[in-house]
Amino acid sequence: MTTALNLTASEWLALLTHFLSLSLLAVGGVITTVPDMHRRLVDEHQWLTDGQFNASIAIAQAAPGPNVLFVALMGWHVGLNSGGGLGAGWVGWGSALLGVVLAMLGILLPSTTLTFVASRWGHKNREMRAVRAFKQGLAPVVVALLMSTGWILTAAHGAAWTHWPLWLLTAATAILVWRTQIHLLWLLGAGALAGVMGWV
Repeated sequence: MTTALNLTASEWLALLTHFLSLSLLAVGGVITTVPDMHRRLVDEHQWLTDGQFNASIAIAQAAPGPNVLFVALMGWHVGLNSGGGLGAGWVGWGSALLGVVLAMLGILLPSTTLTFVASRWGHKNREMRAVRAFKQGLAPVVVALLMSTGWILTAAHGAAWTHWPLWLLTAATAILVWRTQIHLLWLLGAGALAGVMGWV
C-alpha cells in the first residue's frame, strides 16, 4: 500500500486507545489479541492490508526476541501507509516511527502496570483458593484465543482443502509436540525444509 492514508489526530488517538484496550485482554500473551487487531486494522479501517498484517506477525515470530515485536511492525506499517511510504522522505519515516511508538506504548503500558501490581498481590496471597482457581481457569481461555489467532492467520490463504498438506503438517506437528519429547525447534526446521523443497 503506497497511497497515503493521512491519519488524523483522532485516528492516531484511536490507534493508541485500541492497543491500550487490547493490552488488558492479552491473557496468554499479546498474540492472543491478533483476531481483534485484524478486525480493527484490516477489516474496519483498512490501515493495513492482509499481506502487511500477516507479514508483520511472520517476521516478528521468525526473528529472535520477544513476540510482541509484531505490534511494532503493525504500527510501523500503519504509520508508513499514513505517511505515503519511505519515498515520502522524513514524513514517511516520521509517521512510521509515530506508529511504532503509539502501538508499543499502547500494548505495553497497561499490561505491564497490571502485571506488576497483580503479581505482587498474587504472590502475597498465593495460598488463597480463589487465586489458585483463577490461575487454573485461565488455561482454556488462552488455548481458545490461540486457536482463534491461528484461524485468522490461515483464513487469509483461502479454503482449507486447497492447502491440505499445510493442515496435515500442522496436525502432525501438534500431535508430535503433545505426545513426544521432540524439541519444537526440530519441528520448525523440518517445516522450513518441507517448504523449501516445495512439499507444502
